[in-house]
Amino acid sequence: MIQEKKKRIRLELLKKLKSHKEEDRFRKSAEIARKLFSLKNYLKAKTVLFYLSLDGEVDTVSMIRDSMKQGKRVAVPVIRRETRDIVPSLLVDYDTELTCGPFGIRHPKEEYIRPVGLNDIDLVIVPGLAFDKAGNRLGRGHGYYDRFLGRLPKDVPTVGLAFAFQILEDFPPLEPHDLSVTTVLFA
Repeated sequence: MIQEKKKRIRLELLKKLKSHKEEDRFRKSAEIARKLFSLKNYLKAKTVLFYLSLDGEVDTVSMIRDSMKQGKRVAVPVIRRETRDIVPSLLVDYDTELTCGPFGIRHPKEEYIRPVGLNDIDLVIVPGLAFDKAGNRLGRGHGYYDRFLGRLPKDVPTVGLAFAFQILEDFPPLEPHDLSVTTVLFA
């Protein structure tokens, strides 16, 4: 029952993300970036792990570039399908270091993978298809971020980024493996 509800929500939101107008997506993403850049946890963070956005998602490309210009160390996830895990990797040059990885998600080319220890990450920006205002999160169903967040030191703040239509009032019941985020920013 819970799995069916999650599947239905995922399909509905993927359809909405794909039909979202690009100009709206970029305008709302810029508004979300302004909120992120004024967060106390962001301002004091030295190393931030950003997800690399897929088509339709809140755009993280400009956030990553701006964070690097601000002098932040930016890490991005490397997805390891064989271990069903995420390895944070330091990104130095956005334009040359990335390639298409598992699930069509960009990640660093093998020669540019520079692992970052979990204790060295000050803030994690987390993707999601749906959130509620309490920070509960529904991902794409592969469990990579739930497993990663479970390994993260408990004091590391996590921020979910979403569009307003991804914030649900009627959120599916949580299962033991579902992990929430500290804060959700949306526009």
